[in-house]
Amino acid sequence: MIRYQPFTFKLDVYTTRSFMSRGFTEYIPSSLAGGQNNVEVQQSVNSMFIWYRHSTLTVIYLSDVPPSSKPGALASSAWNTRGWTVQEFLAPNFVLFYQRDWSLYLDDRSPNHKDSLIIMQEMADVAGIDTQALIAFCPGMRFAREKLQWVSARVTTCQEDIAYSLFGIFGVNLPAIYGEKKQKALGRLLQEVVAQSGDISALDWVGQSSEFNSCLPADIASYKAPPYTVSSLSEDDIQASISSLRHEVAADVVLKLYTLLGNLSASRFGNCRLHLPCIAFRVTAVKRNRAQDQEIYEVKADGLLDLLITTEDKLIQFSSPRPTMQTFLLVRPWNRHLLELPDFTEPSGLAELPEIAGDRESEEGCWSALGSPSQQSSGGFPEAQESVDSELSGRALRLAARLRQPFGAFLLAQQHGGEYKIIASDHDIFAQVKDLSSISDMVKTLEIS
Repeated sequence: MIRYQPFTFKLDVYTTRSFMSRGFTEYIPSSLAGGQNNVEVQQSVNSMFIWYRHSTLTVIYLSDVPPSSKPGALASSAWNTRGWTVQEFLAPNFVLFYQRDWSLYLDDRSPNHKDSLIIMQEMADVAGIDTQALIAFCPGMRFAREKLQWVSARVTTCQEDIAYSLFGIFGVNLPAIYGEKKQKALGRLLQEVVAQSGDISALDWVGQSSEFNSCLPADIASYKAPPYTVSSLSEDDIQASISSLRHEVAADVVLKLYTLLGNLSASRFGNCRLHLPCIAFRVTAVKRNRAQDQEIYEVKADGLLDLLITTEDKLIQFSSPRPTMQTFLLVRPWNRHLLELPDFTEPSGLAELPEIAGDRESEEGCWSALGSPSQQSSGGFPEAQESVDSELSGRALRLAARLRQPFGAFLLAQQHGGEYKIIASDHDIFAQVKDLSSISDMVKTLEIS
């Protein structure tokens, strides 16, 4: 039998306590704990998720939820506005919610409120987190953009804590440096996520750029808006697009493009620099207009249909007769999943499996096994070779069909040192390819500071 020592604590708007298998542990976020030395702060911030995960029971006391509350009271509690409480609920396996008078929420006397369909649905609605993740969450790098959206409307007492509260959710161990300010704290976290996983979904945001790196946001609130998603093509749409592509683009052009994109490495992020594989379209003309107190720019770029961009930053106006010395690019960040290579390690939902070393190498191995047309041997079984050629050609055409769809673009400006900076936009930038035959010359990796 587990025996707990007597304890006292101050009840605030909300209080979360975990009963560990070896006793009772009270966790106080380091920003609120005066007198802790640096070693204790590091341990607390980086161990918090593990402490909650290994707890026998986590009790969440909601002092602003009155007795005999109806469903919906939990959703309106201040507890749901705090940054730290995301992992305080995701990590534990057993959770009980208590109201102001220490009665169980909704009088639910089950041993675990994670088994309550009503409470879980209420949590899912207010937190924007899938019920599967609420019940059985595992930390990791996947679905980075969605996890950032979970905390985008939450607040912390100390500004750095909005990033530190995500360490356990992403499964990273980083220094907690109070005083570095939120932009650097968030920048270090996002740099680590991209560096370890190659996942660039964290670059999908709208708002002000960070001083840490221009491709990252200055504030977590920039992730509030849902990410830009292209409406998925039905199989009939894909086949119709492929049918037209066979008449518009030569087969060798499509295969060359597939090969070039297949050979791109994953995104790398280190020393505050992002190395981004992408398709880069050179901007050839910018025309400035004013409409409804907004700065709107009509933009032309090689290989793209004309588009509009709204931004607070002033773009240098130029035209073909008088080009500017500064180079602007509209880029499509490369998403390797468009190659449709088999990925046997991809789990469904957000209840993730542990990361398996070599996932990326496995994908590259699949590509190497198929090879490009020039790499494939003419020997072996003719039927097998014909099957491989047909499969490769089919994947290349399906990729081309998807590349013709509208996509979310980044606007980049080249700097004196040769690197680029992102020009943040107040709205998503939507672009669409005009001519697929010219894209092969635009595949590259850019350095962004």
